[in-house]
Amino acid sequence: MKSRTVLFPLVSVALTACLEHPVVGVELCKTENKEIRIPLDEGGDVDILFVIDNSGSMAEEQARLARNFEAFARRLDEMGAHYRIGVTTTDSGNPRCETAVTTPEGGDLVLRSCLERLGEGAFQFNDIDAAFACTDVCGLGGDALAITPTATDLDPELRERPWIEKIDGETNLPREVEVADAFACFGPQGINGCGHEQPLESMYLALKKALAPTEGNYGFLRDNALLSVVLVTDETDCSFEPGFRDIFIDDKTFWEDPDGLAPTSAACWNAGVLCSGPGPVYDGCEPANYSIDGEPGAADADAVLRPITRYVDLLAKIRADKQVSDPSREVLVSLIAGVPAGYESGETDIVYAEAEAGSEQDLNFGIAPGCVNNSDGSGSTAVPPVRERAVAEAFAGDERNLYSICEDDYTPALKGIARQIEKAFRPVCGKTMVADRDLETEALDADCRIQQRVDDEILELPPCVPVGELDWEVPEGSSVCTIVLTDPRGLTPSKRDDMSRTLDPETGEEVVLCDNDETNVEFKLRRAGPRVRGAIYTATCLSDAAEECQ
Repeated sequence: MKSRTVLFPLVSVALTACLEHPVVGVELCKTENKEIRIPLDEGGDVDILFVIDNSGSMAEEQARLARNFEAFARRLDEMGAHYRIGVTTTDSGNPRCETAVTTPEGGDLVLRSCLERLGEGAFQFNDIDAAFACTDVCGLGGDALAITPTATDLDPELRERPWIEKIDGETNLPREVEVADAFACFGPQGINGCGHEQPLESMYLALKKALAPTEGNYGFLRDNALLSVVLVTDETDCSFEPGFRDIFIDDKTFWEDPDGLAPTSAACWNAGVLCSGPGPVYDGCEPANYSIDGEPGAADADAVLRPITRYVDLLAKIRADKQVSDPSREVLVSLIAGVPAGYESGETDIVYAEAEAGSEQDLNFGIAPGCVNNSDGSGSTAVPPVRERAVAEAFAGDERNLYSICEDDYTPALKGIARQIEKAFRPVCGKTMVADRDLETEALDADCRIQQRVDDEILELPPCVPVGELDWEVPEGSSVCTIVLTDPRGLTPSKRDDMSRTLDPETGEEVVLCDNDETNVEFKLRRAGPRVRGAIYTATCLSDAAEECQ
């Protein structure tokens, strides 16, 4: 079976052949072929929200994220994305966290160099000084990171926006500053945030504020863009219902130590998670609504922690609003959290186990670690994400968008998140039925020539080079390459030629976006750097005017 891109000079010919085509299952008579030029209007718009844990245990993790971010930015450039990147923290307040000390962001997007916050105590917690999480990765501050005022779809006024953006190769950063270098300074959020983290509520507030004209986040979300949310945290979600704030003050129902002076993060686990099986290794753990008296199974309105439906429903509404005009527009949720290495590929599963009774782990978190970092000498641990995992799974399809925060290198995680973004982009479908050069194989051998045009300069683009099982890379000496997908139903042994799929929002069934009565081909481009400003791409293909033989 063949699964490759074939690019060579095209000729207009007349061809007569009667064979039973293995894809459509009927005998076809090709009676006419002609060259058809297909404009490739790429749909690479994505808004990316990072919710970063800024509690006392996150210094190393923030430094790793900043250090490895270049791989994420490079991948976005390679796929030709028009993107925005916003950052907020997991701190949305808690009765146990003094507002004047932790200064909760409450979903506000933060765009300020970490160097400027060193003197404000952002990287100090108790006797810990974690300035290295900023100074080891960031070298820019002040005017070196001055944001260029821009307009948005919702606000025509030129303003300094609290996010990084790169659209058509142009950023809102100083001209000499790369996106990865800017994120290395904007990403580290410090370690003085509230230790009762609310990644889900912070995400919710950030997105709601992006839709509110009076908020600084307003305009961050674009109707025609994908939304990708990335939660980075080493603890369990503690998004609480304000009406039940007393569970952190005088009501000790969920405290691990009823005689303690203050609740630990274990209260958040105990108030929002229900595990099945006898232990010490549980069959599984799932989000649960607990009433104020400690009983699971409460209605959403009576739950002490905000119900998961609050977050799933908001994301589903954002997706539905986007899909009114474009059914391919998706919402993605990914985690870098307390799961074991290899979870994203299915090599491992999350183990939910009891912590040793009376241990510090048990007192602090109420559950054994989901992962442990033994390779960097820190022995740092992370709690299994249950509430966050449930939200991510609601928008994951058949993917596992959860990556281990205990790894020393987040490059694979960031590349994986970028791959999911690329996979979710609106496919570039053909505008005609493309001729099959060989009816005796299951693969469609498309006869196409793809060009990049910038003003009067025309460049013939080479096919991309296969890497691994599913990835591609740009050939040496080229800046852009092409991928032609021609298998709508997975008929060939290779998955490389499989066309893009999505779920029908009305039926919930999987559909192939470029498989219809008008076309049988899908195109993708891969870049070795940023997209070329002003470039126009076209595919010239041998069109197939085929009819059933009579």
